Amino acid sequence: MNPKRIGFLGFEGVAASELVRAADVLAAATLDGGYGSRISCYHVCTIGFTSEYFRAESGIAFWPDSTLETVSALDTIVIPGGDGLRRSLVCERIADWVLARVNETRRVAAIGGGIFGVAPTGLLDGREVTTHWRYANDVARCFSNLRVDPRRHLVKDGAFYTSSGAGAAIDLSLALIEEDYGRHIASVVAQEFVSAPINGNGQHKLPNPLVFDSQPTDRFAELIPWIMRNLHEDLSVNTLARKACMSPSHFNRAFKSVFGSAPAEFVENLRINEAKRRLAVPKRTLEIIAASVGFSDAQTFRRAFERRLGAKPRSYLKNFNARPMAASANGEAALPRTGRVPGTPEAVAVPTQG
Repeated sequence: MNPKRIGFLGFEGVAASELVRAADVLAAATLDGGYGSRISCYHVCTIGFTSEYFRAESGIAFWPDSTLETVSALDTIVIPGGDGLRRSLVCERIADWVLARVNETRRVAAIGGGIFGVAPTGLLDGREVTTHWRYANDVARCFSNLRVDPRRHLVKDGAFYTSSGAGAAIDLSLALIEEDYGRHIASVVAQEFVSAPINGNGQHKLPNPLVFDSQPTDRFAELIPWIMRNLHEDLSVNTLARKACMSPSHFNRAFKSVFGSAPAEFVENLRINEAKRRLAVPKRTLEIIAASVGFSDAQTFRRAFERRLGAKPRSYLKNFNARPMAASANGEAALPRTGRVPGTPEAVAVPTQG
């Protein structure tokens, strides 16, 4: 399982506040992975026109993770606004790139003036959109086929999202989280970023314009930690579907749409990751480890381990044990602070966030 990949487009004159606010909210979305670990919901990356840094309208410089030509598959594209979009060549290049990627991308979002990078594609024609009130007349005049409503803070129409500017960047990301992982996860993240409480209990308000049917993903948010605690048990589709109070066929479809992989593949990935940690415990046989994470026998475990990691379990452990440990300031070997086996991920990666 991998986090859902969210790509933020960067360019000379981008609005840093819109890019950073939305990205920070998405990066804060995690699930409980068990054993004190957190599972990232999204992998956020910046995309530049070139591999060189781009400078925001405020003067802040950003180094992109990849370029328009080299970026790999994305779940969602986010286009912030900024003065740079006043240049027609910038808008044209963004529009051409969006058109080339839209069929393999689940969602496209524009923040404030970012709509000028999407509207030329024609993908928003006939759709309801919003933007910052300063740009509303220009958008309506230049793109008469759009239904522009600047009174709206946040609008979703099909696979396209538009928001009113930097103030709505947080709400946009919270709406994406709610759609992907349910209202509970979005509410937890909102407590870190939204300042206006609903009541004295410190509960925060999620953006109102979007209402999603998030029941399946809410159930998955509770299901994942349960799976982590019960890797040794029967975790067949029928078992997981019963736990989620869904039919097996509905569960299988919903699970794939949220996590991008079949339940059996997801469970095997969690079992292998936990097995890597347990391999470091002295005097544990492969039979004991295999049974403790739910494999029927050691041979099945070996095959699954080698298929996913390209090495047999004992060879994998020897390779990591052979690596020198980093020295601490006093010259002693520094132990990993997380208690993980060196080389294993801190948390099992789940989509996000493609």
